Order: sequence, then C-alpha cells, then structure tokens
Amino acid sequence: MEKALEVLVIGGNRYVGKRLIARLLAEGHRVTVLNRGSSPPPPGVEHLRADRDDERSLTDALGSRVFDVVVDQVCYTPRQAAIARRVFTGRTRRYVMTSTVEVYEYEDSAALVREEAVDPSTVPVDAGLPWEDPAFLEAHYGEGKRQAEAVLATGPGFASTVVRVAHVLGGDDDFTGRLAHYAERIRAGEPIAVPTVNRPATYVYVEEIARFLAWAAGEDFTGPVNAASSGTLSTEELCAAVSAHVPGGRTEFRPVEVGEVSPFSFRRSYGMDNARAARLGFTFGEARQWLPRAVAETLGKGD
Repeated sequence: MEKALEVLVIGGNRYVGKRLIARLLAEGHRVTVLNRGSSPPPPGVEHLRADRDDERSLTDALGSRVFDVVVDQVCYTPRQAAIARRVFTGRTRRYVMTSTVEVYEYEDSAALVREEAVDPSTVPVDAGLPWEDPAFLEAHYGEGKRQAEAVLATGPGFASTVVRVAHVLGGDDDFTGRLAHYAERIRAGEPIAVPTVNRPATYVYVEEIARFLAWAAGEDFTGPVNAASSGTLSTEELCAAVSAHVPGGRTEFRPVEVGEVSPFSFRRSYGMDNARAARLGFTFGEARQWLPRAVAETLGKGD
C-alpha cells in the first residue's frame, strides 16, 4: 500500500479480526476498533465502544471521526447494514463487509461457483423479519448475509465490497470446535455422520483470509469477491489430517439420508471460484498445502 490509511474495524476482537488488525498495524496503517468492549484491542489501536445495532450509540461513539476504509467483521442482517449505510455515509470512502460462502447455500453446482451466482442488487430485503432473535438469525445466517449485501449494494453514500469468506481453518484459537468434533469421534472410534452423497467444499486458512482482508482494505474494487484457497477438500481429507494427530484413532463414516450431519459435510456443491480475486491481484494458496499446518495448530500440536 502506498500510504497509511485510517482504518476502522468493526468487531475484530478475536480469530480473523485480531489477525487482520495485526497485519494492518504492521503495514503502518492507523487502526481504530469499534465493538461492545468485551475485550481490549492490542496496543497502538484506538478503541471505541458502541452497540452497532443502536444507531445513536454508534453515532455518538464515532463523534466527528472519518476513515479511509471501514472493515465490518460483524454485519449479519439487513438492519445492521442499513444502520451502517446511514451512519458511515460521509464518514468513509470505502466499506468492506465480510460475508460468507453461505450466501450460496441454495446453489448446487459441480463447477466452482462464481460471484454472479448471487447478485446482491437483485436480492429482496425484508427488514421486518425477526433478525434480533438469535435463534432466527442462526437458522437464517446465509439469508441475513445476502440481505445485508443487498443493502450495501443498492444504497448511496460510499463504495463497497463484500468478501465472501470460505470455511476458515487454522489457529490455536479456533473457537468453532469443528475440527475438535472430528478429533473426539476419531479418538473414541465413534461414527461420523455424513450425507449419503457428501460433497467437497472450499476452505481458507485463517492467516490467508486476514491477509486478503488487509489487502482488500487498500484496494478500490467494488462488488462481491470470493475469498477461498484453491482446491476443494472432502470430509475424508479433513479426517485424514485430523487422524494424524490422534494415535490409534479410527475413522468411521455413517451415511445419513435425512437428519443432522457432522460439520464440514455437505449435501450440496457450492465451492467458490477465486478467479476474480486473482484478476484483481491477489493469489490464494492451495488448500492441501496448508491443511496439515492448520489442523496441527487447532489441535494444539502446531510448531
């Protein structure tokens, strides 16, 4: 990046966010973090406390501050996106929202999915749905992200991009417990429930997505962009990598036609094509190259 930027990160107190902040600081940017104050930011970062669901709280916390770019790590609903659109119009020239591969949850494509499969400008928005209900939001995660993307895409005020993040792996602070789920079942020799037809998926290493977001903050492209390492991984490949850290463990799969299946097993194919990111100037690595390191970190056996 050619010059130091004033960057606001909304969220950012754990996992991908804390790595993003570290990279921005290392690149010489001035970073402000805005969250509810559940944990302090690292040294050298200004900290603003506010509830991003409360427009007045957000406006009061920001005061007269302006930013070159805002990176929103915790925008999950169209209501949150609409508040952000109103509050940050005139306060930033660029808005980067972290979205998700789950916006493609209705796709089923043998070929990797490109960004145009979900055009935010055509997604209907229903702000009247019970987005404040945690159970509803969890059950409609992909839909909430789609509608949030739509609000940012169609409103005026600033240029925006949405980064559709693949399933993230790696780090000793992975809070999802998904790889631990596999390790526990393999250690106990218990069956792992998978769909009868189990599709592979795209993933991204936690350090790689932090690097991509830091890079995207300094660029000027707009619209959706897929953020995924190259190559797909199957449940079998993930379990093989986990098994390397479970001496004497046994991997057994139990196909399930209907009902709950294990994390990282999928009935649909909606792996993401990362060609747009490459055309814009960012090259993702190969998933199979970093997978052993990511699993080792998460299971507590990293170097």
